[in-house]
Amino acid sequence: VSPAYHNHALINCYYHGEVQGYAHSDVSLSTCTGIRGFILLENKTLMVEPAFEPANDTHVIYEGHHLHFLSGTCGHGHNISTVSHMSAGGLPQSFSTRHKRDVQKTTKYVELIIVADNREFQKQGKDVEKVKQRLAEIANYVDKFYRMLNIRVALVGLEVWSDVDKCAVTQDAFTTLHEFLDWRKLKLLPQQPHDNAQLISGVYFQGTTIGMAPIMSMCTAEQSGGIVMDHSDNPLGAAATLAHELGHNFGMNHDTPERGCGCRMTADRGGCIMTPSTGYPFPTVFSTCSKKDLMASLEKGVGMCLYNTPEVKLLYGGQKCGNGYIEEGEECDCGETEECLNPCCNAKTCTLKGDAVCAHGQCCEDCQLKPAGTPCRESSNSCDLPEFCTGTNPHCPANVYLHDGHACHNMDGYCYNGICQTHEQQCITLWGPGAKPAPGICFERVNSAGDPYGNCGKDSKGSFAKCQARDARCGKIQCQGGAYSPVIGTNAVSIDTTIHPQEGGNIRCRGTHVYLGDDMPDPGLVLAGTKCAEGMICLNRQCQNVSVFGVHKCSGKCNGRGECNNKKNCHCKAHWAPPFCDRAGLSFDSGPMRQAADSSAVAMGVLVTLLCLLSAGLIVCLKRKALVQILCINKKSAIQKLRYCQPMQQCFPKCVLSWIPAGFYTETSRVPRVLLKLKRIRFQVQYKFISIGIWGIM
Repeated sequence: VSPAYHNHALINCYYHGEVQGYAHSDVSLSTCTGIRGFILLENKTLMVEPAFEPANDTHVIYEGHHLHFLSGTCGHGHNISTVSHMSAGGLPQSFSTRHKRDVQKTTKYVELIIVADNREFQKQGKDVEKVKQRLAEIANYVDKFYRMLNIRVALVGLEVWSDVDKCAVTQDAFTTLHEFLDWRKLKLLPQQPHDNAQLISGVYFQGTTIGMAPIMSMCTAEQSGGIVMDHSDNPLGAAATLAHELGHNFGMNHDTPERGCGCRMTADRGGCIMTPSTGYPFPTVFSTCSKKDLMASLEKGVGMCLYNTPEVKLLYGGQKCGNGYIEEGEECDCGETEECLNPCCNAKTCTLKGDAVCAHGQCCEDCQLKPAGTPCRESSNSCDLPEFCTGTNPHCPANVYLHDGHACHNMDGYCYNGICQTHEQQCITLWGPGAKPAPGICFERVNSAGDPYGNCGKDSKGSFAKCQARDARCGKIQCQGGAYSPVIGTNAVSIDTTIHPQEGGNIRCRGTHVYLGDDMPDPGLVLAGTKCAEGMICLNRQCQNVSVFGVHKCSGKCNGRGECNNKKNCHCKAHWAPPFCDRAGLSFDSGPMRQAADSSAVAMGVLVTLLCLLSAGLIVCLKRKALVQILCINKKSAIQKLRYCQPMQQCFPKCVLSWIPAGFYTETSRVPRVLLKLKRIRFQVQYKFISIGIWGIM
């Protein structure tokens, strides 16, 4: 078992582990007040909890399907640029991916803050410490769920609204989500940096909704979060729902029958976490569809903030060797002794072994630091920037990408949260290859209706909003060409509209209507960050000037030798240094590129040198050949010259050069060896990461 996250008052009381002798088993327990948690076996889920409150030495173990809870679904049906709750469908492929970064092998870290509203505080007996303990237990479960995806959920903060709610929390889940996300962006995020925030509410939402979250919104300031109803006495229920909503933030869609998802747990044993509706026992594992959705989303650039290791001082709870995080006084931490596979780290003492300099990180190899300039994180798309090892730190520098509003995709789009969005790419996602955006008149006519088939999303009351003419290209996307029907799923239908412009003729506009459930956004809506006109970008369903990001002002200080990144610093070209790219130096944010640049220069220098040698050799060959001809000719009379000089032959008897198949020129008699052998050879010039094949002589 390995300690996970710890309560401030009760240190090191949250654990992850497995059952010895049982393959594919999982255990997540807390020992803060008695023993609480779940034991997942191959064919059943067991729950452990104290038999009485307050806890004593008596505990009960029972199967998960005996849990009591209010069943429900992920509720959403309203658009928040991309809102999602328990629903179905495939992951929108917003643009072509570049499979450069190995996102599957790289551990991702979600720095999570959980907030409990005032109603939750009241439900827990108005005991702040009890609420915090419950929230920490929920986080411990969620961390366990995501570890199988190589994602750690690091709890960096808890907040309990013990006096009054800091944003409006009502039975209307959609309104509550809007209010919470606005409060997070304006109040919480500036106060405490984090990647994602979730609200645990004691309010019973209308209908069957128990959670709601925007889809593909991880790391964004506007929408990286969700709301969860605490619907069960056991915190595992809220944990399963929080993991579900967090999955939507990651870009995961619902596990519906038509998707054919593989799940190691059958429906009667809880199924998988992204199932559209929650039953009991609660789901604790992810399906094959969820894993595919996650990988596709990460490869597109979703979750740009997850590649940096959390600041251990920010982690909620106490310090413990064996929790997998390097804390003050530790040189390494590979987990408990039983689970540690790191050859560089002593699991018992959290110190480095022998001559080891490092034990963790993408810039650590064979217990030693990689040289400065070694690429450690390549760009994943046209809006991402590569990172390089510094030579002094085992960890790759924090992930950086181009500033929002930077032109991309051949000037057809703008970067937004590290992703390049265009209408064309979204049309291809919906209709397949050959699809393209329809003329502007299609967007204006269709989206002015304010109905399910043409709109600019929904307003705060859940009604379809009409698009103003200037915002039409930020509403329902209109396309032409492509497949006969939408390619994103069986529940997508084509909405075709024919427009008759005044100048005559017909224009066919193709839209889509997709029902993905109450907790999912409409994939037929133009994605936030999409270019809607020259110098304009879609934000909050409005076509706004790209100047709102300040990208031009930021890039202007780079003196034409760099580009502005998301930290508002210049990402300078090789050999130029921030802050203004006006002097020699290295990058501050991405690590030094000198070695990569110098290796190219060295290789090019070697190439030029060898080409010069080749040219010199050929000149010498030709001059010697002419000299041999003169010597031979002087020894013969004119008659002899005529006798020996046949067409296509050299005119120097007994000095004839003959071609040898092996690639050599050689003499046939007494004249000293004529020049050299020319042989086709291949030089391999290898310097770090560059290999160049060239022609040489010998």
